[in-house]
Amino acid sequence: MAFILLFLSALSRKCIGLAFQEGLICDFYFNYTLRVNELIYTMSIFCNFYPRIYYKIAKFSLVLLLFIPIFANAQGDEMTTIKGKVTTSGNQPVEFATIMLINKADLQTSAGTTTDLDGKFKLTSNISDFILEVSFIGFQTLRLDDLSPTGPIMDLGTIILLADQKMLDEVVVSTERSTMEFKLDKRVFNVGSDLSSTGASALELLNNIPSVSVNIEGQISLRGSQGVQILINGKPSVLASSENNALGSITADMIERVEVITNPSAKYEAEGTSGIINIVLKKEEKKGLNGSVSINTGIPDNHSIGISLNRRTEKFNLFSQLGAGYRSMPRENRNINQNFESGTIIRSTGLEYRNEYYYTVILGTDYHFSPSSVLTLSGNFTYEVEDQPSSTNFEFLDNTEAILGDWGRVETTHAVNPKWQYDLQYKKIFAGNEDHHLLLSTQGNYFGKEQSSEFSNTTFSGSRPDGTQMTNTNFGEARYYFNVDYTLPLSKEVTIEAGSQYVFNDVSNDFAVSDFIASNWVENPDFTNVFEWQQGVLGVYGTAAYEGSRWGLKLGLRMEQTELNTRLINTNETNNRNFTNLFPSAHTSYKFSEKFSTQIGYSRRIFRPRLWDLNPFFNIRNDFAIRTGNPDLQPQFTDAYELTGIYISEKWSLNAGMYYRFTTDVVERVLTIQENVSFTRPENIGTDGTTGTEVNFKYTPVS
Repeated sequence: MAFILLFLSALSRKCIGLAFQEGLICDFYFNYTLRVNELIYTMSIFCNFYPRIYYKIAKFSLVLLLFIPIFANAQGDEMTTIKGKVTTSGNQPVEFATIMLINKADLQTSAGTTTDLDGKFKLTSNISDFILEVSFIGFQTLRLDDLSPTGPIMDLGTIILLADQKMLDEVVVSTERSTMEFKLDKRVFNVGSDLSSTGASALELLNNIPSVSVNIEGQISLRGSQGVQILINGKPSVLASSENNALGSITADMIERVEVITNPSAKYEAEGTSGIINIVLKKEEKKGLNGSVSINTGIPDNHSIGISLNRRTEKFNLFSQLGAGYRSMPRENRNINQNFESGTIIRSTGLEYRNEYYYTVILGTDYHFSPSSVLTLSGNFTYEVEDQPSSTNFEFLDNTEAILGDWGRVETTHAVNPKWQYDLQYKKIFAGNEDHHLLLSTQGNYFGKEQSSEFSNTTFSGSRPDGTQMTNTNFGEARYYFNVDYTLPLSKEVTIEAGSQYVFNDVSNDFAVSDFIASNWVENPDFTNVFEWQQGVLGVYGTAAYEGSRWGLKLGLRMEQTELNTRLINTNETNNRNFTNLFPSAHTSYKFSEKFSTQIGYSRRIFRPRLWDLNPFFNIRNDFAIRTGNPDLQPQFTDAYELTGIYISEKWSLNAGMYYRFTTDVVERVLTIQENVSFTRPENIGTDGTTGTEVNFKYTPVS
């Protein structure tokens, strides 16, 4: 019985194939017939168990296949057969080239086929106005527009496909090893599956990248400076906010590459005096359902799990990433406050912990309206639960360092941090050229914190009274972005870019300090207030780039207008500012040979004071070392210069460079002491010049 079913399946395939070549059956019924035959083939495996049932199914399938050609012809009273031959410019036939028939009314594919061994094709359609698209790997896709049938047969003759030199030049053979590559204005670290990235978090991965360092609190530095802007997929993200460690919830297997931009062009937002680090997350586009799971553990406690899932069809792509984990960050503190007039000293030593549970969900979808336009909607939600227990011991010494008293301070802190973000983006590609496109995008994100802390003082010796304090924080920050970016290639060597961006920040921080007096909590007005901060930045930019075979040049100019308003609600203190700044950029490169090239870059950057820099009420964790903000703080500006040389051979590569940064209105934290209590407050102080060299060497002994 199985043999009969297989024979019928093969026979029907052959008959339908012949009928298709003669233009008797349209492509839809051809594909449908193949699926029916595949079903027959599958069912034949089980015919030994159900011979009667499958014998009837086989008879029904055979009758159905015999009637499909009749039905197809009945529908084709006005059917047209389109045929032709596809060859190369050297008159060689192109085998198995893809032929697609697109209805101009809705731009949907209505029929398709492939060329035979002689490069010939034939398909049938009843559409009166259509586009014929011919494509094959290594050749430029050819679109024949405004085709209208004039009879039952349309012979297109010989169609010549031209080799796609650009696509051939971009073919890259890659391995699973993490690699670094150099571009005109950035370095790209492609994340592989080697031991340096397997199971690591995003923060650990960044710590393995040259020029980038991450301390135990998750603060990121570029070339030793923390004024670096972190982007996710080219945009600011709540996951990369300096107020939290949410980057630790992203595992390395979720990251496709990391772009290190030490000297950004005018296209990028001018924020960040040290440069930009752009983390590009994976968005799997394999068809069907696929995913991956990773587990990470470390000491001190750093445990996480990451899950990535993706569902892909022709027009629709749904991607998701889940992350959860726990980390503990202990830190020892030692402070000495010395009064040089009286000679008295307050010495403190303590141990602080920051224990965090975190959960992250990233969801997104792509919808392709056509091959040249796509709409992307994505979002993420992160929820953190923090506990920050700490204990600090204090000693009060006279000028002979004799102990006059000692006491301890214990902190119990609990906080929850909800964070969310959405990103809506539309991309339109013009004239089938991927480099000619318009990008419209909007983004919103929110970071919240509800935190309560209780501080208990216990006197061991001396006359200092015991006491208990409590703080409550209710913080919320909303940030919105609106972007328009347009890229136009004027030729193969010349490209211009233009765009605009508006960023709006709205922050409110309700901070209260209370003292436990006579069995009651009494609010301390000296440390209690509501701080509101609003900032709007409008930016407009334009760049022009020339890139020849040996020499390249990119020039750009960005204008940003900033409007900043701060207000202390309880005391009604306001501080409003409005300023406009220009940010030029220039990059050039020259290739002396295939192995050696040089790059020179310049850009102007800005560091705008953040909430924690401006908020005058900040932290009393240690009531003898208090940190505050400065509402009158001004932005600092940096001019950055860079010279880099790159030498690449078959087995090794060397990248060496020099850079210089000159910064005005430098923001530094100034410490003052009043009655043995130290107050740290940021101030604009003078200028700063930084000169540095950097060398990166890579050697690959075997493939």
